[in-house]
Amino acid sequence: MSSTVKFTEEHEWLRLEDDGSVTVGITDYAQEQLGDVVYVELPNAGEILSAGSDAAVIESVKAAGEIKAAINGEVLAVNGALADKPEAVNFDPMNSGWFFRIVPDDVGELEQFMDEDVYLEFVKEL
Repeated sequence: MSSTVKFTEEHEWLRLEDDGSVTVGITDYAQEQLGDVVYVELPNAGEILSAGSDAAVIESVKAAGEIKAAINGEVLAVNGALADKPEAVNFDPMNSGWFFRIVPDDVGELEQFMDEDVYLEFVKEL
């Protein structure tokens, strides 16, 4: 598995996989702020997403919100396990709690986002 992981200011992580796709989820910080996740609505495989558009919906005991697409591309796969076990987002947000995989129009778009060290500093300042 590739170790290239980038982070957005909206607390999403984007991991470049060996096949060139990008796996997307929310960070540990984001799931802590949300509290217990009770529902996740994911995009459909084959759906074309534009950066900034709504990609998924997440609901917790504290709040509901949209997950925006960070990059342009086509949804390759979704984590169907979240329909039955949305709490996976709380327990393992960077692995079993992933949301969807996208085939990016331009993998270079990832360069605009923070690496882990910069993201951790960003979170400390919040």
